[in-house]
Amino acid sequence: MTMSRFILSRLLRALALVALVVILNFLLVHSAPGDPVQTIAGTMGGMSEEAMAALRAQYGLDKPLVVQLGVYMAQVLRGDLGFSYFYNVPVTQLIAERVPATLLLVIASVVCATLAGTFLGVLSARKPNGLLSQAVTLVSLVGFAAPVFWIGIMLIILFASVWPIFPVSGMRAADATGQGWGDMLDVAWHLVLPTLTLSLIHLAQYSRLARASMLDVLGADYIRTARAKGLPEFWVLYKHALRNAVLPVVTLVGLQFGNVLAGAILVETVFNWPGLGRLAADAVLQRDYPTLLGILLFSSIVVVVMNQLTDLCYRLVDPRIKTS
Repeated sequence: MTMSRFILSRLLRALALVALVVILNFLLVHSAPGDPVQTIAGTMGGMSEEAMAALRAQYGLDKPLVVQLGVYMAQVLRGDLGFSYFYNVPVTQLIAERVPATLLLVIASVVCATLAGTFLGVLSARKPNGLLSQAVTLVSLVGFAAPVFWIGIMLIILFASVWPIFPVSGMRAADATGQGWGDMLDVAWHLVLPTLTLSLIHLAQYSRLARASMLDVLGADYIRTARAKGLPEFWVLYKHALRNAVLPVVTLVGLQFGNVLAGAILVETVFNWPGLGRLAADAVLQRDYPTLLGILLFSSIVVVVMNQLTDLCYRLVDPRIKTS
């Protein structure tokens, strides 16, 4: 299969998958308990039945669910995600305002977890029974077992009470100007703890997978041949072994991207990070259907795109897939 046909087939599958996800998200959100109009009335201190009925008609909530789904699908095809019930602004505007913060957190976490996890996995594979390998195993077990919000709370206690080094709330300082290198450093300083919290969970998975994959590759015949030729150990590890050992890690990065986004919701809530995760948590509490559906749609598209890019990267890294 040529690359163009491969990309076209993947694109058609991705579009069908996104359409299915939109329908499922809509049905699940609207079948959840709670009434958006009653929630709005509660925030306003009360509302008459006539006003509540008029508000339901304005939002289209008085129509059958199938009709609401058809209207929403037509809006999505036009690129219109509707208006937020709570903020009374377009959902696309809300998402656009929060996307940079979430992408910054997610990308930083994925990059840190992938690089650090792969590096630790390769180092521990050199001496499987050594002290470093045992330490990586211990960190992996802790990372698998500990909830992400618990890790965040522990880091807040450690770096706010014991060692007050890093800021533990928000994205910028209260007196930040929002311009220049000073603002970038301020954001980076606030980013440390949320990134560390979100990275530790996935670092454990990448390190264990890289270690197991590296041990398998190091036992291959071509690695023994490279060593027999007298190649330096560094060249054998990072030129010959790592390229094949990293393939499962690349796959896991794409598959786990959705889990990173899900973990970002808890991390943003713990650290008061102004991203999509915090907006999604508020939308759930406020029964803000359009905002929640818009965030789910955006997250679904990101996950689908990442999976397709993972397949492309796999074909580029592994020549066996490229020629098959």
